[in-house]
Amino acid sequence: MKPDRLHFLTEKFPPLRIAVVGDICLDRYLIIDESKAEISIETELPVRNVVEVRSQPGGAGTIINNLLALGIANIFPVGFSGEDGEGFELRRALATHPGVRLDYFFETNLRRTFTYTKPLLVNPGKKPVELNRLDFKNWTPTPALVQGHILDAVLNLAPQVDALILLDQVDMSETGVVTRRLLEMIESVVKNHPNLLIVADSRRGLSGYPCVSLKMNRAEFAIFAGSRSPLQLGDIKDQAALLAKNFGKYVFVTLAEEGMVGAAPNGEVELVPALPLRGEIDIVGAGDTVTANLTVALAAGATLREALEIATAAASIVIHQLGTTGTATVSDIEKLLIKS
Repeated sequence: MKPDRLHFLTEKFPPLRIAVVGDICLDRYLIIDESKAEISIETELPVRNVVEVRSQPGGAGTIINNLLALGIANIFPVGFSGEDGEGFELRRALATHPGVRLDYFFETNLRRTFTYTKPLLVNPGKKPVELNRLDFKNWTPTPALVQGHILDAVLNLAPQVDALILLDQVDMSETGVVTRRLLEMIESVVKNHPNLLIVADSRRGLSGYPCVSLKMNRAEFAIFAGSRSPLQLGDIKDQAALLAKNFGKYVFVTLAEEGMVGAAPNGEVELVPALPLRGEIDIVGAGDTVTANLTVALAAGATLREALEIATAAASIVIHQLGTTGTATVSDIEKLLIKS
């Protein structure tokens, strides 16, 4: 992509209005200094001392972090937190950014805050080592009252935003923000706002989703396509093109070191190779970075290939950020794309 074209597109990023509907959780990193290890007098077991606690939005919040890095000035999270300490931390982390509008992010005593607690061993000169996570989740269906708040929020926001990102992060269906009721309502939003860009991603797969733009990894796409074995690149391109035509929306498939395939409703299919590795990598958050960058680029008027190139560069930047769920700024992306 030529530098002037890239600059033209990225200048259109800040005024965009983006809604993020999904499971916004708390990523809480416990930074452990092994040089301060002790033995408990009471239990005679090793003690790891936490020297720093770093909290940031995770899950769908990772998409918000990436939107902020791209300079988006109006971001509307739609989701919930519990009336607990983790919820306080999450709301405080979101509220530090003036561009994040919390009008549709609800606090409720009917849910606990979805939290990933990540103990991280840090030693000078060495790559951080993440220990077993401690997760806080909801194990019961999302109450109808909470679902109702979510549905009302999406209906209110649909005519106000340039794009909507839908992210299902939970492992158990019906326990998070994205429920059957929400998907049924999204179908009506598509009918009433046919030009609204909606991009969906789900760790449990996108089977049963309405006709919105879909982003999947290779394994998820194979399941979606009904294949019992991994799909070859040619098959992925063909089936993505067919799905895009049938849905009338974009389809994206990430292929790790092979890059990313994108298909448009008009029959266009593009493969953008992954950029070369530049050292050690950590893939945490790369998928959400791709989702955020694809959405913003398309909302700004990028072509299919341009959106893929921007998202591929952003993912390359993020996977080289170790020990954190990273982001890619416009400046980072421009430098990498122009260099490559």
